[in-house]
Amino acid sequence: MSLQQPDFGVLRKAQKGDERAFNIIVRAYQVPVFNYVLRLVGERSLAEDLTQEVFLRVYQGLPKFSLRSKFTTWLFQVTKNRVLDELRATERRPRAVVALDDIPPLEVIDAPFERLEAIDAVWRAVEALNVDLKMALLLRDVVGLSYTEIADSLEITLATVKWRIYKAREDVQLALAREGITFGDEAAERATISS
Repeated sequence: MSLQQPDFGVLRKAQKGDERAFNIIVRAYQVPVFNYVLRLVGERSLAEDLTQEVFLRVYQGLPKFSLRSKFTTWLFQVTKNRVLDELRATERRPRAVVALDDIPPLEVIDAPFERLEAIDAVWRAVEALNVDLKMALLLRDVVGLSYTEIADSLEITLATVKWRIYKAREDVQLALAREGITFGDEAAERATISS
């Protein structure tokens, strides 16, 4: 699932200050940006505020945005910078602890209870990752950016992106294994038994 680029005409109008065109862009990208920010900061109200601030920065920077770049790459670069600013500021001031139960889960309709537990375990494992690994993993597996777009958004090399995503997935898998949760092993066992 890849995030689509905005219509070129809409983007050009938004760059020239057309509020309706900018609102189209906001509606198209606010949910992916909010979900990404929420998983990074873990607090709904803060994620809402940061998402608004990201789009304010996008609005202010849009006239200078180079159409030679992908809009989504630039958007998530702005998002990354705003989140990192907030995380650095948070480190300098005391913060109340937020329970993982307060983070809204991704909505899964009619899922068996065991699957819901597994999904919760995945998000707990992702939450435990360091911010660099978490950003790369979320941009790939939640937002759907390509490895190249992630490298551009995070301003790191393609090799670093690949390593961070590999390491993040490995760390999540190890955390899940510690909780006794595995994915895909049953299918492999069935294939081994039936051969």
